[in-house]
Amino acid sequence: MLETIPPGEIHATAVVDPGAEIGIDVSIGAYAVIGPRVVIGAGTRIGPHAVLHQNTILGEQCAIHQGASLGNDPQDLKFDGEHSELHVGARTVIREFCTINRGTSANGKTEIGSDCLLMAYSHVAHDCVIGDRVVIANAVNMGGHVEIGDWVVIGGMTAIHQFARIGAHAFVGGMSSVRKDVPPFVKASGSPLKLYGLNTVGLQRRGFTEPVRRELKRAYRIMFASDLNVAQALERARSELQQFPEVQHFLAFIEAEGRGVTI
Repeated sequence: MLETIPPGEIHATAVVDPGAEIGIDVSIGAYAVIGPRVVIGAGTRIGPHAVLHQNTILGEQCAIHQGASLGNDPQDLKFDGEHSELHVGARTVIREFCTINRGTSANGKTEIGSDCLLMAYSHVAHDCVIGDRVVIANAVNMGGHVEIGDWVVIGGMTAIHQFARIGAHAFVGGMSSVRKDVPPFVKASGSPLKLYGLNTVGLQRRGFTEPVRRELKRAYRIMFASDLNVAQALERARSELQQFPEVQHFLAFIEAEGRGVTI
């Protein structure tokens, strides 16, 4: 449907608020609604029947497909009409009937990075923070305040509990139930969720060197395949492993307070 809308054309049936800022070569399809204080970056395409409610900022060359709903009020009983926003980075693709809510006073905004793909029927709740180059498959649903790192892939029909964190370069299999944090660089799947080692294929594809992959694997074994408690495992990993930045990030993620780490 987006391919049928010429660059720079706003369909006669589209409703665009006078307070919206429309970049050059933006196309807006039939019956789309662009609300107040919406900013659309250059070259972005808005499909038919899409709704950008308010206080939504889109980067350049995004693609918003038909029926998507961006920037609506948070589904949070504490929300009291305070000003909040939705920010979406450049070149992100949002497919049919996705719903993405603005933030609340807790963070003030919901954020989605650049070069992401959100497939049909996925839901991003208030105050979520999603990194760059993230792939969220069909019908993934997340609660509020979820944090997802760069390069994460999440399989379809996965549910993510509010405040859960998923670390960078992790892979979460489809139909999973994410109730605790998922460390970076790992594979996880199931309900209840379990870890299945490093995301080796993903790390190789993204150019992680063999020494880094080797030390991440050693860190994983110390943290999740030993009889040590968390504090002991962290101490051992920091004393025995080469402290590549990726290893430090892996250990710091586990050490940080959250919902507890999936094992």
